[in-house]
Amino acid sequence: MTPELLYRLMVAEFAVQRGELDLGAELLLRAARDTSDPRLAKRAFQLSMVGRNFALANQAAQLWALVAPNDPEAVASSLALSASSGQTAGLSAALWKRIENAEDKDLAIGQAAAIVGKLSDKRAAFEVLNAALRALCAIFPSRTWPWRMRHWAAQDAERALVNARRAQELDPSSEQAAQRLLEYGLKVDPAAALASAQAFVARYPQTERLGALLVSRLAERGDYTGALALVQQMRRNTPENFDLQFTEAEVNFRAGRLDAAKALLNDYITVQTQRRLSLDDKASDAMADASDARLMLVRIAEQEGKLHEAIEQLKRIDEPALEFQVRVHEATLYGRLGDLVAARKTIESITPQSDNERAVLAMSLASIYRDAGRTDLAIQTLAKANTAVADSAEIKYDLAMLYERQGNFQAFERLMREVMALRPDDANAYNSLGYTFADQNIRLDEAQRLLEQALSLEPDNPYILDSVGWYLYRTGDYESAAEYLERSYKKLPAADVAAHLGEVYWAMGRKEDARKIWAEALKKDPGNDVLVKTMQRFGVK
Repeated sequence: MTPELLYRLMVAEFAVQRGELDLGAELLLRAARDTSDPRLAKRAFQLSMVGRNFALANQAAQLWALVAPNDPEAVASSLALSASSGQTAGLSAALWKRIENAEDKDLAIGQAAAIVGKLSDKRAAFEVLNAALRALCAIFPSRTWPWRMRHWAAQDAERALVNARRAQELDPSSEQAAQRLLEYGLKVDPAAALASAQAFVARYPQTERLGALLVSRLAERGDYTGALALVQQMRRNTPENFDLQFTEAEVNFRAGRLDAAKALLNDYITVQTQRRLSLDDKASDAMADASDARLMLVRIAEQEGKLHEAIEQLKRIDEPALEFQVRVHEATLYGRLGDLVAARKTIESITPQSDNERAVLAMSLASIYRDAGRTDLAIQTLAKANTAVADSAEIKYDLAMLYERQGNFQAFERLMREVMALRPDDANAYNSLGYTFADQNIRLDEAQRLLEQALSLEPDNPYILDSVGWYLYRTGDYESAAEYLERSYKKLPAADVAAHLGEVYWAMGRKEDARKIWAEALKKDPGNDVLVKTMQRFGVK
């Protein structure tokens, strides 16, 4: 440890403390390269993952595996990052070597499956793992079932289900096999899958993971009675598991049984408060659990329109990790109440720890002003933040959209191009500028280039599909316009999209279809300005 290295490490850690994760990770990665110290490479990898800088994380993982070739965590991280970026060369051989050297072959197979699961091409993932396990399967045929589960990722649900059944036959008490059977079966035969899972839980009542999964799936399918009956039975079997009380509250909340949910949550908070008093905070998750319950009470109060009650619940949350989120939410609720002074004071009371938090505060306050109809104050807030926080694509984007709303298209275009320069892979910026050109029926050639770029980045984004459809309408290609707008409306049945689609139908002579879709959208969003003005232009009441 030289003075120079100590200084570099301190600078890196100070950067992390300020929230500058990318800078801290980069500094640590450089130090790791200079010292070949795997601890520094691991720390750089972890920080990069937290900051979602996957390119930097990949570099750190590769170095970590290089300087610590016998560290299974380092090798697994390196392989996983390679898989996530689509790098499959040598992956099968590396996975087989890990499995061959592992004492617990089943665990190693599961880890290998998780690694290839990060590949975007699921059939390629299956082929990689297939090659890695070919020799093992000849020696240990009973171990092939985790590998065969990759058929699921390759979109072969029926075959995956067959193999899940075989896995359960090999080990009828395997909770993992029962979980697979439920998940795959829901895609093939939902009724049979649910019945099988319920039978397994009845046979093995201490099965908590499958039970929790089954509760979730029943609730997702709208079977709240079944979900509640199951979670209540689980609570009777394991009364010491207080998490199930929270789960029961969640199901009641989703079912719209708000009074029952509130009663359960308040009891849960009482229990967690008692736990917190009897245990050291550092050794207990009681504070976080109570905070989760209060956050759900906030959602319930908002759903009931009791915003003052929601604010009161937020004020009672004392979990340090949630402080920033809670105060911003509190300011937003003041804004919804129309108390802009309290909203601004709440935002100003928060001390940001990083440029990212400064940006969030500015955008939150601007959003509050915008929703209150004070576009002037929203622009003033973001313009100031755009100067204070250098190169924030998020601030520039939000400010650009406000300028567009105000009719200042020159400033809108300038900022959108700055966003594109900062984030060349940001589809939203291309889409926003391209749509604006198409909507104004100007510079259509440039609009086409911008929208093609946006579509190449996010081909299934309903907002982009709507923009492309609107551009095609402007160019007179009504058939193609209708196709894109129908795809958009199927994914995003919003009034703006309905307004565009109805106008295209009208131009095609399909006036009844236009009236039908406008009427449908009007029921959901009667005050939508775009929809109302579109109908007025065509004389439709």
